[in-house]
Amino acid sequence: MDISIILDNSSVYLEGLKNTILLVSVSLFIGLMFAVPLAILRNSDNPFYQMPVRAFIYFFRGTPLLVQMFLVYYGFGQFDFIKESFLWPLFKEAYFCALLAFTLNTCAYTTEIFRGAIKATPHGEIEAAMASGMSRALMLRRIILPSAFRRALPAYSNEIIFMLHGSSLASVITIIDITGAARIINSRYYSPYEAFLTAALLYMSLTFILVFLIKRLENRWFAHLQPQSESRPVIEAPP
Repeated sequence: MDISIILDNSSVYLEGLKNTILLVSVSLFIGLMFAVPLAILRNSDNPFYQMPVRAFIYFFRGTPLLVQMFLVYYGFGQFDFIKESFLWPLFKEAYFCALLAFTLNTCAYTTEIFRGAIKATPHGEIEAAMASGMSRALMLRRIILPSAFRRALPAYSNEIIFMLHGSSLASVITIIDITGAARIINSRYYSPYEAFLTAALLYMSLTFILVFLIKRLENRWFAHLQPQSESRPVIEAPP
């Protein structure tokens, strides 16, 4: 293994690392912001609210992320009304198209995760909130959503990791992420082992950091469920 190849091209990997972190973090943040209200609508008994959200979830969960990214990157350029609108400067940029595809994809999965977490709220908590005179909005803010966030965290942590790994597809549309940096270095030196092993180590490092942070958050949110150690007095046996 030629370490000099990696050291001489560290700036390329740093650029790819920066783009990967930015793409994943922004798409996860925006996707989460939209997923929470969509999950509330998904649990509604009104089909007028529920059916559009269900169709959105089924489409983005039922099609591969790569196909969705191609539809955004290559597909929208075929429509004249988009080319002639103010949106064209955005859609002709690969970075925006990847960000949009990632955001819609993670939003669909996150919506379904939170839908199940909201639906699993104990009925006794809802009855207690209604008995205390809480409005629906106040009940959501103080009772249902905080409880749902705790239940959804283990499943949502998997979505974060999947989104990080799925971001490697961004290199297909000319974005220099971690995988894109490895492809550039492989094309320069024809050294796939050095190029892609370094990319794998970077993905693993990011994954371990995310797992560590999520574990810390779980320990904090679920601290009340941990067994409490009780100090018992030591009783000495009589002589």
